[in-house]
Amino acid sequence: MKKLSRIMLLVLFSILIGTALAGCSSSSGGDKEVSSADNETDTEQEINLISNDSIPTMDPHMGTDVISFEFIGASNEGLYRLGDDLEIEPGMAMDHDVSEDGLTWTFNLREDAKWANGDPVTANDFVYAWRRAVNPDTGSEYGPYLMDGVIKNATAVSNGEKSVDELGVEADGDHTLVVTLEKPTPYFESLTTRSTFMPLNREFVEEQGDDFATSDDNLLSNGPFLMTNWESTSDSWTLEKNPDYWDEEAVSLEKINFNVIKDPQTGVDLYESGEVDRTDLTSDFVDQYSVQDDFVVTPETSLYYLKLNQTESEALANVNIRKALSKAIDKQALVDELLNDGSLESNGFVPQDFAKQPETEEDFRDINGDLLTFDTEEAQELWEKGLEEIDEKELELEILSGDTETSKTLGEYLANQMETNLPGLSVSLKQVPFEQRIDLDNNMDYQIQIAGWGPSYLDLYTWMDLWLTDGQNNKMGYSNEEYDELVKSTVDELALDPEKRFDAFLEAEKILAEDVPVVPLYQNGRSQLIDPKIDGIISRPFGPKYEYKWAEVVPTE
Repeated sequence: MKKLSRIMLLVLFSILIGTALAGCSSSSGGDKEVSSADNETDTEQEINLISNDSIPTMDPHMGTDVISFEFIGASNEGLYRLGDDLEIEPGMAMDHDVSEDGLTWTFNLREDAKWANGDPVTANDFVYAWRRAVNPDTGSEYGPYLMDGVIKNATAVSNGEKSVDELGVEADGDHTLVVTLEKPTPYFESLTTRSTFMPLNREFVEEQGDDFATSDDNLLSNGPFLMTNWESTSDSWTLEKNPDYWDEEAVSLEKINFNVIKDPQTGVDLYESGEVDRTDLTSDFVDQYSVQDDFVVTPETSLYYLKLNQTESEALANVNIRKALSKAIDKQALVDELLNDGSLESNGFVPQDFAKQPETEEDFRDINGDLLTFDTEEAQELWEKGLEEIDEKELELEILSGDTETSKTLGEYLANQMETNLPGLSVSLKQVPFEQRIDLDNNMDYQIQIAGWGPSYLDLYTWMDLWLTDGQNNKMGYSNEEYDELVKSTVDELALDPEKRFDAFLEAEKILAEDVPVVPLYQNGRSQLIDPKIDGIISRPFGPKYEYKWAEVVPTE
């Protein structure tokens, strides 16, 4: 359970320290019809980019951060890739069939795919890799996290109760992969785009031993690009076009050079001098550059909120107190004045532009609308009612947050809003290092906590399972039987009925709005300067934040 909490809190930690772990945005989505052969200009297909930190790992099963995901995803490929507009594009698989009961998935692999050493990519490469992902000896966090309860016997294997050979994945010849699920899983196809589900060449991995994925000499790619000039301590590296990639003609960029730059001012200076082609902007730069044509704002899909621990405070166990807190914060001012980075106020529990109604394609957020909005008059009415119910006239509450300057500023703003708009409330701040905050969350030793979540896969369940009773990410004592039944039905009896399943999620979110287990704050955004010559880099809502396969350099004059 501790490992899962670490994954959940990683998003918040990342944005509050200003590193790339919080993810990156991109320029406009790419035209997947563009290929090297179509690019008839003499434009040099090379760009220079910034990474906010070094790459923690290139092992597909050990990565837990978006920097690792970005480069693992660029140099490798699983059954499918996530393309523009969240479309799932062919990868090592050309297509697949699903049994009527939704339990057996048969993937037909392409015969022209090969590793950079010339070996063919086969179904056995997937079998080996998936078994490695859930093998407790591997020590992967995301392997069990994404496969347990999804792939047959994955939970038992990751718990050491069954052999890896009993995992529900097998090769039927070299180019047919057969996967057996524990239960119908509507989001399984999107899971196959994650690095956890990528293949590995067993002979190569075992030959490298402990050195596997520690330098470019110990990597073997099957994706659009090759990692070069990289080792685990590198502060610079290059992605080079992979001439052996099956879809090589669709890849225009020949080189993408990366340098680690942690200081935002340095990034801006390098961009202004033409030495890099893209840089993130912190809030203090936005006003200066927002009028420029190369200023780009990209909404992301991470949500930030206040967790309200009902086990540590009688007041927070009161629904009217929780509702009052949710309406006492001016979130529009928060995103406009404090964050000033393209973030959007959040008045629900699912982000904008993440899921669409299966028939009408109307956005989930548009259908349910704004559920918890800023309203000081209503907040004070609920506050007085809640205080009366718990027989109190004044309250003291504590907000747990990180200890960076940005997190301190955010905590101070939230405390000020609560104290100003809720008479009789006094709010203190407890600011601690990241690892200590994880422990406090695991032990449910906090009252209010600034937290965040980024989706793990392309499905509403990634948001709604957070608040199930005794859920591994709940850790605040929230429980609602009706909510549990609705959410669990989406992976049980409604799993194969997309419309009823979507309706169940809509109703479940409305229950959250009545109970207010957490207070939605904002949906993360990213402000950047991007050279107009770069076209087609795709921003992804989970896993790697950047997709470079369909990107290119275009003439600007």
